[in-house]
Amino acid sequence: MRFLVFITALFTAVPSVAEIVDFMLPDLEGKPVSLSDFRGKWVIVNYWATWCPPCLDEIPELVSLHEDNSDKLVVLGVDYEEVNNDYLKEFVESQMITYPVVRMDPKPMTRLGPVMGLPTTYIISPQGERMARQEGPVTQEAIEAYIARKEQQGGAATPVSAVTEPAPSSH
Repeated sequence: MRFLVFITALFTAVPSVAEIVDFMLPDLEGKPVSLSDFRGKWVIVNYWATWCPPCLDEIPELVSLHEDNSDKLVVLGVDYEEVNNDYLKEFVESQMITYPVVRMDPKPMTRLGPVMGLPTTYIISPQGERMARQEGPVTQEAIEAYIARKEQQGGAATPVSAVTEPAPSSH
């Protein structure tokens, strides 16, 4: 249990004011994909790059998360670099990425918030509210635990004011 509390604590709280967020970015075929296309599901927005070792390490976790929870969430990969589109398509295929991937030129502030390092992951509620942010790798277990906790706290519409919880007392 302490392990799950610790993992869940990795996510950083976002402002407690509920804010609906959206963006539109092109997919690998050049078609626009909007964050609002996924309303009704949790959206795990993962900013990554092909040259980033921790990003590559978490891809299998994200693929598993996406496939195991397709009824209630979607992983959306945001390639955050300037690379040739053909190279990116081949890379996505070689990594067996099954979740949608969109492209964006790197800049420190995105529509969701800052991306100061890679990977950076944002969790968006089914209502479109930005709920949490993690700079650094994520795991399937940590994301599933976070979502389960938020759902138990009264539904996805309640934004977090603090992601961390006090560790259980050993007394």
